[in-house]
Amino acid sequence: MGRTDQLWRYDGRRVVVTGCSSGIGACVAEQVRELGGTVIGLDLAEPSGELDGFHRVDMADADSIDRAVAAIGGPVDALFNVAGVSSGIGDPLKVVTINFLGLRRFTEALAAGMGPDSTIVSVSSLAASGYLEHREQSDGLLATTDMADGIAWCTSNPEAIADGGYRLSKEAIIYYTMRNAVPLGARGIRINCTGPGVTETPILDQLRSAYGAQYLDTIPKPLGRVCEPAEQAAVLVFLNSRAASYVHGQVLWVDGGNVAARIAGTSTTEGEA
Repeated sequence: MGRTDQLWRYDGRRVVVTGCSSGIGACVAEQVRELGGTVIGLDLAEPSGELDGFHRVDMADADSIDRAVAAIGGPVDALFNVAGVSSGIGDPLKVVTINFLGLRRFTEALAAGMGPDSTIVSVSSLAASGYLEHREQSDGLLATTDMADGIAWCTSNPEAIADGGYRLSKEAIIYYTMRNAVPLGARGIRINCTGPGVTETPILDQLRSAYGAQYLDTIPKPLGRVCEPAEQAAVLVFLNSRAASYVHGQVLWVDGGNVAARIAGTSTTEGEA
């Protein structure tokens, strides 16, 4: 495996980060560059931090995604899928389109040109911690063939997105990660995802605006605080590094102990994070 202090390094690796202009994505881009990686960022908004390349993309638009993929070119050694929106935007169909359908299209287009030892990590959510209970809905969405088909499925199954679409979109990311463990693993490509707890990012502002300033206070936080975006970024950077070389097809809860407390029976409240 090499020296322990080298396992985290990204020297010689060309890395793509979606959602690079704020929150967790901006922290990922900064940390990867500090570790020697070349970072190509994607976002709707112009980034304020330094990158090695930037392409504007609308993850709700298939043509925009395809143009971004063409502009990135190859090779790509690591992909960080961080871009996303919350149900606070008030458009459930757009939430699912950006958070999952666009992510899937973008990931599959880039993965087609990825070689052995490449890595992919996506951001799910604590809101998806009940994914085992909603597998039928996720299976229906994952069975769709493209973005248009996925949008049509959501339109035909309004009950699946009645709660805002966020939960479904993030649960679908977990199942997508698990389903791709075998086919990508056969090519030497690792794929994982994280399940962040409440983290101080622009998404929290969406939720506070939509549901009130006290909404997130109801979500149990065993560590007694919300997470900083750099803390979430560090776990993503770990998963796409050689330090995690045998971690594959997993969802890693980065929630300050929320899921653990719930399983142990000391917490029953869930929320969107």
